[in-house]
Amino acid sequence: MLNTETPASQHASLDQYPTTELVNVLVDDQFQAVDAVRAAAPRIAAAVTAALPRMEAGGRLVYVGAGTSGRLGVLDSVELYPTFSWPHDRALALLAGGREAMFVAVEGAEDDLEQGAADIASIDVGPDDVVLLLAASGATPYVLGALRAARAAGALTVGFANNPGAPVAAEADIGVTLDTGPEAISGSTRLKAGTSQKIALNTFSSALMVRLNKVYGNLMVDLKATNAKLVRRAIRLTTFATGTDDNAARAVLEQCDFHVKVAIVALSKNIQVEQARALLETARGSVRRALAG
Repeated sequence: MLNTETPASQHASLDQYPTTELVNVLVDDQFQAVDAVRAAAPRIAAAVTAALPRMEAGGRLVYVGAGTSGRLGVLDSVELYPTFSWPHDRALALLAGGREAMFVAVEGAEDDLEQGAADIASIDVGPDDVVLLLAASGATPYVLGALRAARAAGALTVGFANNPGAPVAAEADIGVTLDTGPEAISGSTRLKAGTSQKIALNTFSSALMVRLNKVYGNLMVDLKATNAKLVRRAIRLTTFATGTDDNAARAVLEQCDFHVKVAIVALSKNIQVEQARALLETARGSVRRALAG
C-alpha cells in the first residue's frame, strides 16, 4: 500500500477527538509537509537550474495534474502573471478532465493515459519547455501519459510525487519526492500531500523568477499593477528601493505604465524613463546590473 494511502496508526480514533484536539492534530500534521519539501530542496534547486536556460530561450512552464494536484498546478500558473509579469502564454496548465475539472470532479479523467499524451501534443510541447508533472500517488495514468509524451518531445520534465519510488518521479528528468507519509484522514491527499506540493511549486517558480531577474534584493519589482492594491504596492516598492516619496514615485511610475523596475532605475540614476528601459534591456532585466552600468 502506498504511504499516502496507509491509515495513520496514531489517529485511529480521530472521529472521537474533542474538536480542539481534532483541529490541533490536523494543523500539526501539516508540519510534515514542510519537512518533506525541505528534504527535497536539492532536487527542487536542480530543477530550477535546469529550467533557467530553457526559460531564457523563450520556453514555457507547463503544469500537468489531476484532482488536487492539477488544481494546485493551475493556481501556480495563473499567479505568475500578476506577481512577476510572466506572460499568460508561457505558463500553461493541463488538468485531467479539462477546465471543468477545476470546479467539479470529472470521474475517470485521471485514468486516461492517452489523453495526457494528447493534451501535451495539443500545445506543441518542445525542447525549450519545462513540464511539471504532479501526482500524489506518483502513478496517475493521465500524468504518466503526459510525462512520456513530453519527454519524447524533448522537453525538460520535473515529476513531483508523494511516495518514494513513484513512476512520475522515477521517469522524469528530475524527480522530486515529497515523502509526507500517511494522512491524518486516511488517503485524503488534499491535506499534507497537497500542502507539500503547494510549497514545492511556490518554491520552484519563485526561485526561477528570482533567477530571471524578476526580483531586486527581496523586492517584487516586475509585478503587473492591474488593480488599486497593486498600484499602491508598486508605489511602496519604488519608494522603498529608492528612498523617494510617494508623489515622486507615482509621477515616474505613471510615465512607465507602473513598471517598478524602470521607475527604480530612472529615479536612482536620475535619468529619463526611456534611458532606464534601455539600461534594463542591456542588463537583461536585472535592476542590480542596470544600476551598476
